[in-house]
Amino acid sequence: MPKRERNKFVKRGEIISITIEDYAFGGKGIGRIRNEEGEFVVFVPNTLPGQTVRCQINKTSKRYAEAKLFDVLETSDQEKDVPFQAIPGAPYIKLPIEIQHKYKKTSTLELFKRIGKVENIEDLFDEFIASPEVFHYRNKMEYGFSAIRYDFEQKTDVDEFALGFKKRGTWWCAENLDKDSGLFDAQVENNLKHIRQFCIDSGLEPWHAPQKKGFFRYFVIRKSYKTNQILCNLVTTSPQISHFDMDGFVALLKELFGDRIAGLIHTTNDEIGDRTLAVTGNERLIFGEDRIVENLLGLNFEISMKSFFQTNPKSAEKLYSKVIDYALEKAETVNGKIVMDLFCGTGTIGQILASKTTGTQIIGVDIVADAIKDAKKNAERNGIKGVDFYAADVGKFLVEYPQYKGKIETIVLDPPRAGIAPKTLDKVIKIGASRMVYVSCNPATQARDTEILRQAGYKISKMSLVDQFPHTAHIESIILFEK
Repeated sequence: MPKRERNKFVKRGEIISITIEDYAFGGKGIGRIRNEEGEFVVFVPNTLPGQTVRCQINKTSKRYAEAKLFDVLETSDQEKDVPFQAIPGAPYIKLPIEIQHKYKKTSTLELFKRIGKVENIEDLFDEFIASPEVFHYRNKMEYGFSAIRYDFEQKTDVDEFALGFKKRGTWWCAENLDKDSGLFDAQVENNLKHIRQFCIDSGLEPWHAPQKKGFFRYFVIRKSYKTNQILCNLVTTSPQISHFDMDGFVALLKELFGDRIAGLIHTTNDEIGDRTLAVTGNERLIFGEDRIVENLLGLNFEISMKSFFQTNPKSAEKLYSKVIDYALEKAETVNGKIVMDLFCGTGTIGQILASKTTGTQIIGVDIVADAIKDAKKNAERNGIKGVDFYAADVGKFLVEYPQYKGKIETIVLDPPRAGIAPKTLDKVIKIGASRMVYVSCNPATQARDTEILRQAGYKISKMSLVDQFPHTAHIESIILFEK
């Protein structure tokens, strides 16, 4: 008798066309294959119900498969035309924002039922907070150079200078950005083609990813909504820098953007890895300033190219306001007490909390020493008192600073996308705080941590969702845990 195949529906590496019927958390569209063997599920990221897509199977099991999206062959009836260039980073830009919100809320709450084992999550839901700006909300964008361009007419890649974004599903090929994508700054993106042409005219080569050689690598821009200024960073390799007309490049930027240009930085990156900031590279200020100033809830923050800062500052104000509301819901656990701002980064939440409370001592803790330096500078600039920042591992913090043992009533934690490592979460629980405000940019890991926190005696009191990234699958969640 022949050996039974793992499944009778698809095999790894196979390219198929499929119609998307449903939506799962994280932007995974659900397609179904039906035949005499039964029904089989295929998950395709960045797709919508009603679309027919071409995709490649990259993972299979007996029950389902996961695929990589290549092309949308037919759009959904729910999608509407928009006046922007389509880019891989905004897969849902044609979907009305109200429908995006519905998909995000429903799929996230289902996640907490399934992974976090919170059956009554709808009863605990507080509110869905929309981004104040639906379009042009980002304050940073990285545009990549490539020696291989994707040609939409020929439906293939060609050996040609490109500046824009990686073609979806590839690492070697880029799409030119010729006009406003609807996510970043319209003036910048409508003029990116002139920057590309200047670089083409220089005669120097863009980065060729498969061959790991070339001169131009990235053009990175940060924007301040407070001042409307932009800070630019040109990332190249070093060997041919003497052949590049940097003065001419500065003149072009001034011609295109005038007084909006705060400064230009040149970064050299000779590493073969695909990163804008090289560990071994160097950074040189060509003209102007090397940082810009942004304002959040009345506080000013200096931002350099390396600083971590919220990508959607208008929405971040809404997020931070909700965090403060949750932290201050029982003022007696905050006012005059010690509050730990864990994974504090540049100290934004801690500073805002300190400015809203009376006699509270905020201790901001982060393992990244550079972030703590920025946090201290920002607190001094804003005249914030009662905030102390420590570069420390949370697991060792109470050993190194025993004076805080047993005195921390409230913890605000905003971990990175990977969530909190199990050993670290165990140490957070052992701090013994009566309340936690847990902010997450990845509800999947937060749902996983929720089950552990519930087993440790914490319950969810409230939960809100914040749409920081319209037209993407990303959603931020804020949960108030209480013992």
